[in-house]
Amino acid sequence: MESVAAALARLQELARTPAIALLAGRCDDAGHEFALVGGPVRDAFLGRPITDLDFTTDATPDQILGIVAPVADAHWDIGREFGTIGARLGDETVEITTYRSDAYDGETRKPVVAFGSTLEEDLARRDFTVNAMALRLPACVLVDPSGGVEDLLSQTLRTPGAPEVSFGDDPLRMMRAARFTSQIGFRLDDAALDAAQRMAASIAIVSAERVGAELTKLMLGARPSEGIRVLVDSGLADHVLPEIPALRLEIDEHAHHKDVYEHSLIALDRALVLEKERGHAPDLVLRLAVLLHDIGKPATRVIEPDGAVSFHHHDVLGAKLATKRLRELRFDNQVVNSVAELIRLHLRFFGYAGGQWTDSAVRRYVRDAGPLLEWLHILSRSDVTTRNARKATTLARAYDELEARIATLEEEEELAAIRPDLDGEQIMAILGLKPGREVGEAYRFLMELRLDEGELGYDIARDRLVEWWGSRA
Repeated sequence: MESVAAALARLQELARTPAIALLAGRCDDAGHEFALVGGPVRDAFLGRPITDLDFTTDATPDQILGIVAPVADAHWDIGREFGTIGARLGDETVEITTYRSDAYDGETRKPVVAFGSTLEEDLARRDFTVNAMALRLPACVLVDPSGGVEDLLSQTLRTPGAPEVSFGDDPLRMMRAARFTSQIGFRLDDAALDAAQRMAASIAIVSAERVGAELTKLMLGARPSEGIRVLVDSGLADHVLPEIPALRLEIDEHAHHKDVYEHSLIALDRALVLEKERGHAPDLVLRLAVLLHDIGKPATRVIEPDGAVSFHHHDVLGAKLATKRLRELRFDNQVVNSVAELIRLHLRFFGYAGGQWTDSAVRRYVRDAGPLLEWLHILSRSDVTTRNARKATTLARAYDELEARIATLEEEEELAAIRPDLDGEQIMAILGLKPGREVGEAYRFLMELRLDEGELGYDIARDRLVEWWGSRA
């Protein structure tokens, strides 16, 4: 968090950049107000990079075009009906929007667009006070009518007006609260949390695509587990991701946590540490897989005769549930399929930890994971959240050994590109077959042979294939 003086100095420096100074001067010369607004002002105080440049003005869209068009390298008016004109000036891309004073009907989140007359009125309609600040240009005067600076200093998310009005106008703002918690680490204030708890069901009027987009931003933030807690505590998760609050009812038999919900969030935190330590950028597939890896447990929970709790096949069911939920939230097929596959595979390592695997078993582990192998490494390691230090050390050493064996085998052969010793054309030539199901069966036989015994060479593979083919009769 920057000091107020440092943030203002940073904003003043930004205001002096040629493109912004030019626009501010032209607006001023034309007798119009002009201000940098929202995220860039907030990020100046947070010490974060300032990227998207959003401006607001009392000028109408036509007047904005008159100001921008003569000096812009390019301009566009795709958001004109909402009062927004975009432009590119040199390296800077900007959006300029006429002051807004929208009205909502409570049935949809689409406002009846109405242009406002003052900057303060425009700021009052924004989602949170930390986003309701502006810098008047060219004078460089900070405008903060709702106490956004104080909320930045106290790391609080608060709505400029009554939260029930704000969330009633646009229920997606409740999702944004969770997202901002993840991205900037702020706490949702009690009044806003209470309003969200009472109004969570209204998220139903928001499209699945918009909900999924907010969830994506939340998961890619610096603190996704904290954002998930806001979704659960507010009741929003019951409507957009109900598999997560359902985990609070279960006891994880592998770890001394109060429930699987806590285990899943701890695992997510651990995955972020490993993701960074291993040099990876934030990855949506990995993070979703860790969050959702145990969602099959509630439906598979069984109390055994000795009182132990088991969750047999929760990996298989969890993969199906994740597929269904992520598709409903309109995630693309690559994300859906990859997350489901990681969930399906996430218990495989515990078979290794329980006993020594053969080289063929290690090859299968690599083959089954395919391009997801690194994420499976992180998920498997993150899944160990036991407070039993001896058990945690034993499992960590076992996985170290598994990764070392994979590395050794990779030096001996390219595991990621394992193929049978014979290809389809060779199989058909040897067995006198035409393309069809039998060629596929023969290919799979040779693949299993390759995984079990390693590289055999053409002659031995041919002989084994002929032997296998003859035994089928």
